[in-house]
Amino acid sequence: MASRVRWIDFDCENPYELAGFWSAALGHPQHEDDRPDDDECEVVVPPEVGYSMLFQRVSGKKSAKNRIHLDLVPTDRSREEEVERLLKLGATMLEDHRREDGTGWVVLADPEGNEFCVERRRD
Repeated sequence: MASRVRWIDFDCENPYELAGFWSAALGHPQHEDDRPDDDECEVVVPPEVGYSMLFQRVSGKKSAKNRIHLDLVPTDRSREEEVERLLKLGATMLEDHRREDGTGWVVLADPEGNEFCVERRRD
């Protein structure tokens, strides 16, 4: 066996709040021991997914485009409904690449400016 991904790490100014956003966005719990003043917080993802998400405190705001980002696909709603839900959670819209034929994607940013995309479901 080669390697496997253990963590997807996010450098951020407020690990507790950003982990809370991603916990709500993905429907996985934030670690029960996480506290607002912690320097690291975790979104606990089931082992069958193959990774967890770790949010680590760093000083300074994000200053450049992400070199890696997540692409989300809603599991139980349309892309449009998911985009609206994520915006209500605190995401911001950066780019809208939806096409009239239903293809395309939307680029959002989490509360600390990390870009991610929302695609449509394949069904």
